[in-house]
Amino acid sequence: MFPHSIIVAVTVLTVWLWRRRVLAERRSKGLPLPPGPYRQPVIGNLLDIPRFCAWHKFLEWKEQYGELVYVEALGNRIVILNSLEAVSDLVESRSANYSDRPTFTMIGELMELDKSMPLLQYNDPSWKKQRKVAHLALSPEVVRTYDLVGDNVAKYVDSLLENPDDFASQLRLATGRIIMSVTYGLPVDTPDDLYITHAESTMEMIGKAMVPGTFLVDLIPQLKYLPAWLPFNNIHKVAASGRAQIRELITRPYEHVKRERAQGIAHPSFTSKCLDKHAADDPITQAELEHDILWAAGSMYGAGGESSYSTTMSFILAMAMFPRVQRKLKEEVFRVVGNDRLPTLHDRDEMPYMNAAVKEATRWRPALPLSIARRTKTGDFYKGYYIPENTIVLPNVWAISKDERSGIPPEEFAPERHLANCVKETAIDPYSYVFGFGRRICPGKYLGDNILFLLLSNIVFAVNISKKCDANGNEITLPPSYSPGLVSFPERFEVNISPSSKGAMSVVKERINQSS
Repeated sequence: MFPHSIIVAVTVLTVWLWRRRVLAERRSKGLPLPPGPYRQPVIGNLLDIPRFCAWHKFLEWKEQYGELVYVEALGNRIVILNSLEAVSDLVESRSANYSDRPTFTMIGELMELDKSMPLLQYNDPSWKKQRKVAHLALSPEVVRTYDLVGDNVAKYVDSLLENPDDFASQLRLATGRIIMSVTYGLPVDTPDDLYITHAESTMEMIGKAMVPGTFLVDLIPQLKYLPAWLPFNNIHKVAASGRAQIRELITRPYEHVKRERAQGIAHPSFTSKCLDKHAADDPITQAELEHDILWAAGSMYGAGGESSYSTTMSFILAMAMFPRVQRKLKEEVFRVVGNDRLPTLHDRDEMPYMNAAVKEATRWRPALPLSIARRTKTGDFYKGYYIPENTIVLPNVWAISKDERSGIPPEEFAPERHLANCVKETAIDPYSYVFGFGRRICPGKYLGDNILFLLLSNIVFAVNISKKCDANGNEITLPPSYSPGLVSFPERFEVNISPSSKGAMSVVKERINQSS
């Protein structure tokens, strides 16, 4: 028999949900909502929306209902944008109404990630200050000064040659090392490094928690007031654990930079540049300075490390699945750099096919299949449909990436779709959607683009990638499944990785020795 407290809680929540649904219907009465699947009483489409990898279902709904799809879940109104036109017309052209975030009760309020730039509301003064901080150290000019990017990429291709079966964990190390060195000037030497291990587990938790509907308390915020002693209520326990993880992720490396600066031995980094700039120019308090730089720097790992890892893993997978593309890339890379040095950013202008492959890697399997949700401030009309105020808006990057206007099937990994001399009409530029939209576009997009070019071109130079065979000599089927979080990446798969030439290893070793 249920305790009396549980019966009371369930009754209160049921009444609250019913009233919320009735009020929502009154507000939109007589106004044409976008089409969508049938909504059940009280729960709406809660059972229709998958908890994981919902972008696949949303793409199916695009075929059935169109570029705008309207659903509800426990009184929460949601509009899915399945085309770049809709995203541009609303999120970008009407950005004043579409730049806020929904309230993520668990990851934002209870775990306190709503202090960071990605989740802050657009009109919050702290958001503007953190964006300013980020732009100071992530402009195209400043990004070019981060030489550690090239050094760390060379270390990764060296690990591919020395230990090819460990390519996934070594890539975790490489992308973590790049972001930690750029953000904090931290050297990271092993896959089990304390910073990387903790950051990886924390970002996995954050990625899952930021998908709308992961926690029931996100759909019914009043649940946060339930006492912790109530049976089956683990909201406060989960929140406390996540809050501690996030706090450690952002404070430990930041304190490391402050200690090194005090000793005069700090390496050049995003955090040091921000501290120098603010110390010289801005009349703000020490507490404000600490807060803005702490959270701006902390948000960089998720924005840079996770997405770079995802895209590079997808590229490695694509090289095994599409050997024709790999051959063309190698022809271009070796034509430009020869056999005695690794590619650098100075080679980009001479590598159009490689640049197209970088774009294709971001399109083929987008790192963020659903862009981080937005929220409407006021009601809006679009193409004859009404979008109510306080509606969650989800740009479906996965659907946008399935662009067929080049004539090449979207499931193929084909850099040609981005080259005007190869197709009658080029595909939608992936950089118009993979780095976010409007006023909340990722400030680190230039750094991310440089990291991807260096990683992918150096991989092509150093190694050959092919499918593995099973015990019977049959090729192992690819691709594998993808992870379900906000940042999605291919889950464990196996490929053959071998040196691209006899001299590849010596070239890589020489590059590493030059930077030592």
